[in-house]
Amino acid sequence: MLLRKITLHDFGAYRGEQSLDLTTTPGRPIVLIGGMNGCGKTTLLDALQLALYGPRARCSGRGNRSYETYLRECINRQADPATGAEIELEFSITVEGSERIYKVCRKWAVSGKTLHEYVNVVIDGSWSKAISESWADHVEDLLPLEIGSLFFFDGEKIESLADPDRASAVIESAVHSLLGVNTVQQLRTDLLALQRRQKLSGEEQETVAQIRELESRHDAVQEEVEAAHAKVAELRSRLDAAKVTLENAEYSFQKDGGELYERRRELETRRKDVAKALTATEESLVDLAAGPLPLLLLSEQLTAAHKQASVEQQADESAQILDVLADRDRDILDRLDELLSVGDLEVFRAHLEKDRRERELAGGSERILALSADGYAQLAGIGQVLTHELRRAQELLAQVADQAAAVEALDRQLAGVPDEKQIATRIAEREQALRRVHQLEADLESALAAHATSKGRREALTAELERAHEARVKTLVRAEEVARVIAYCDRQRAVLDKFRTALLNRHINRLEVAVLDSFSKLMRKRGLVSDLRIDTDRYQLTLIGTDGESLDSGRLSAGERQLLAVSLVWGLARVAGNWLPSVIDTPLGRLDSRHREHLVDRYFPHASHQVLLLSTDEEIDERLLGRLKPSLAHTYTLVHDDTTFTTSVQPGYWWTSGAAHVA
Repeated sequence: MLLRKITLHDFGAYRGEQSLDLTTTPGRPIVLIGGMNGCGKTTLLDALQLALYGPRARCSGRGNRSYETYLRECINRQADPATGAEIELEFSITVEGSERIYKVCRKWAVSGKTLHEYVNVVIDGSWSKAISESWADHVEDLLPLEIGSLFFFDGEKIESLADPDRASAVIESAVHSLLGVNTVQQLRTDLLALQRRQKLSGEEQETVAQIRELESRHDAVQEEVEAAHAKVAELRSRLDAAKVTLENAEYSFQKDGGELYERRRELETRRKDVAKALTATEESLVDLAAGPLPLLLLSEQLTAAHKQASVEQQADESAQILDVLADRDRDILDRLDELLSVGDLEVFRAHLEKDRRERELAGGSERILALSADGYAQLAGIGQVLTHELRRAQELLAQVADQAAAVEALDRQLAGVPDEKQIATRIAEREQALRRVHQLEADLESALAAHATSKGRREALTAELERAHEARVKTLVRAEEVARVIAYCDRQRAVLDKFRTALLNRHINRLEVAVLDSFSKLMRKRGLVSDLRIDTDRYQLTLIGTDGESLDSGRLSAGERQLLAVSLVWGLARVAGNWLPSVIDTPLGRLDSRHREHLVDRYFPHASHQVLLLSTDEEIDERLLGRLKPSLAHTYTLVHDDTTFTTSVQPGYWWTSGAAHVA
């Protein structure tokens, strides 16, 4: 497993969204996170465990409080409880040689008096509903809680692992879960369960009786199937005959005018509507004839009237302007008197007098019509009116012709409708034939359903009978097979017992060597412990002094006990193949400078392929930071604001470039 990223949103002292990139590279396995006391280092460790294990997480700040109370208190005090808090943890695992990326998001919020928690799991970019709903079980396959607690630990509290009873429980759990001994035990248990399930299913005589009963039932059902099939064939034949009768009745009905009879009322209604429309059209023609339309008979007289009106209109206009023209001509001649010669002026005067005489002659024409101005306008527009009336008359005449033809056609159809008494017999014959067809169709459908049901029962009995015959054959060899399985199970369980003992001894021996080697590398005193033993029955850890006698762990100092506990965890990780990350809070508490150097030089760079250190500035100071620097992948500082009581994550560590400055 490799942690990739953790994001906190309004969790504990972390206000808003705070993210830490936890990816590491070969040769640089350490992510160093610095923070003063109370800045949120332990809260970050709790967040890792809470994201994975939820209510089962062993969070340091929970105490005896209920899970719901703990979650409520984990929401940042400045955040809205309705929005809640959220932890998102991204990590990778290798499954059958392929890397899979998990993103676990645990979110909770308060609604009224109720707290709601949600867990969503995204695998390789796709949300998995099934794993999200069963995450508590799925995470046990990835990282069991008992194992995870060994690798997510408080450096000061881990000292308790030096206690013999506590250490024995941890060693037993780790050896069985982490090193695979429980898999062998599970195989042995499965073999025992398989052995207990082996028994004969019944006596051969019972099998024979069952076969006879099934054969009797199968024969009865076969008879039902055959009877149902015959019934279906009979009904189909009768239905075909009924359909022929119906076709003949339909033909006779149509031949005797049945279709016209059924349409009689429709034809009568249509004839009534068309006749009514014809009457309305004729009335419109009468109304049109009462208007100006008859004037079309006097077209020559209208043309002469138009000409006379034009002459009279021009005469009226000439008479009206004679006086105006006389005044105009005098004014023009007066103006031209000084401009023209006497001869030219006389010529122009003669021209004007001629024009006035012509107009005077025109104005003297005889007034035959003597129309007013409105009369002239009405006479001029009568042609357009007559054109419109003529077009309307032509349209109405066309409608009259069409409607009259429709009435005539409907009359012919109505004349061909047979008498009701004549067609009544045909109607009765057709209705009777139709009812017969419907009844036979319903009977056929029921017969087909009964036939299908009988066939289904026959097929089920056939399959059951075949299984019974197979069981009879297998019964003959079943006894030998059961005896063979039981014998093999006994033999394999004995083999697994030996294998489990050998595997346990091998792992315990390797663990003894790894823990002793780790303790020797970390201890300042070289001659304190010469050997280390782990009991395979009680899994109790015993230290051997230089004198060959067992050494009471109570003789160790607090720092030495802490180093022994760290050695135990380190040894387990080395034997298991370093497949889990190590997260260590307050890693150097209670240790002197020499022991601190040993942890920094010998443990942290080699504890796992990924190591998260949560340290104060006094634990990993500027000197130790220099020794760790070649192994660092990322560094962060947790900066606490005393005015808002919130923590933010800043890149860099004290004494590094880009580090946050802490007062």
